[in-house]
Amino acid sequence: MSKSRPAAVYTELSGRSSAVLAVLCGAIFLEGIDVAMLNVALPSIRADLGLSTGMLSGVVSAYVLGYGGFMLLGGRAADLLGRRRMFLLWLTVFLLFSGLGGLASAGWMLLLARFVTGVAAAFMAPAGLSLITTNFAEGPARNKALLVYAGIAAGGFSLGMVVGGLLTALGWRWVFFAPVLLAALILVGAFALVRDADVPERISGGFDLPGALSVTGSMLLLVYGVVRLEHPSEGPVLTVAVFGAGLLLLAGFGWNERRSANPLVRLDILRSGTLVRTNVIALLFVGSFAGFQFLATLYFQEMRGWSTVQTGLAMAVIGIDAVLAPVLTPRLVDRFGNARVVFGGVLLAALAYALFLPTDLDRSYAAMFPAMLLLGVAFALVYGPLTIAGTEVIAEQDQGLASGLLYTAFQFGFALGISAVTAVHVAVGGSEIDALQTALIVPVIAAAIAAAVAGLGLRRTGAPDTADQLVRA
Repeated sequence: MSKSRPAAVYTELSGRSSAVLAVLCGAIFLEGIDVAMLNVALPSIRADLGLSTGMLSGVVSAYVLGYGGFMLLGGRAADLLGRRRMFLLWLTVFLLFSGLGGLASAGWMLLLARFVTGVAAAFMAPAGLSLITTNFAEGPARNKALLVYAGIAAGGFSLGMVVGGLLTALGWRWVFFAPVLLAALILVGAFALVRDADVPERISGGFDLPGALSVTGSMLLLVYGVVRLEHPSEGPVLTVAVFGAGLLLLAGFGWNERRSANPLVRLDILRSGTLVRTNVIALLFVGSFAGFQFLATLYFQEMRGWSTVQTGLAMAVIGIDAVLAPVLTPRLVDRFGNARVVFGGVLLAALAYALFLPTDLDRSYAAMFPAMLLLGVAFALVYGPLTIAGTEVIAEQDQGLASGLLYTAFQFGFALGISAVTAVHVAVGGSEIDALQTALIVPVIAAAIAAAVAGLGLRRTGAPDTADQLVRA
């Protein structure tokens, strides 16, 4: 791809800067809606292609493996090879393999399509986020851009369930073809509008190939190990072996990075308490929601007999975060600081999950609505401020790496949340409603721990907290 001319750093949201932000928000919305739509369409895909339960689970896991396995490499590649270049290249790959999924006539085609689509997202997402953090000046302009970006990202996932239900009613292949159309529009806009704020003339030094191979292999094995937790009775020895191999590769990666002249990941970035604790909160918060969403879908569709459209509409109110995040959250952050806003948001999430706990087969939707509404508000309060905190104190040349770490936490949280509730659900046994109610305790606990971690950063006195105070011991 041709090199773009460097872009000016925007100090406010108006004109061209708003158009650039819209394109980048469109890409993260695409990623979120793609995942959510597929989840709703899985029963229809199974019925049409005659997939086994293992193959159907593999279709979901393949995306998680690609996304989680290549995320750190994707984040660093954006820093080294050019953020715009990586964004455009992998958005194109995302488009092509989403289309392949829509044309699939066998399970292996879906597996291939979802794995490569996950890899594409692993490179595209951190490149897009780092384009925002480097194109918008640190301070109010960047914070506003990140809050809008995060709100659209979270809204894409929640609204994707509604859209997925509607498209599945027309035919499950539209769940794959619709993202192709959206990706094509975003790609045209990105070519015309998006520029790197600082495009290097060449890559300085060499590329850390051993580091790239070891960290990618480690992430793939660890994510696969998490996915295997969903089936506790199927080869526990193999699951332990997978985790052990992943941790061994991760240790080898750390050893290599300390000695490499051109490390893929500068380990001193992990000395930032801000970065580490923000990523822990991100993992727990997203994990709690992923587990809840999985259980709620199971409850609505398989236990209550609701259609995909009804299920999507039942959870549509969670998408209110897309409206609240750019409107309400900036005002709250300005007044109370990131730390207090995040703390309040994760507390609301824990409360929402607790309110859903008494669910039984006769409970009206009106009784469940407050939990859904609180979740939408919680996402508006947490997702954006976490994105700011995870990138604000990081040097410009490491923005892609910081973005990759944050998205790795999100993806691991997503996989771990689903695996944890599935394992508990299977282990409890007995009646379906008893198993569901017990498994619903997992999101409550995860959100409560996230609130405790966020609470450690709160200042006891003085002015409102900055992003750094969110994670300061």
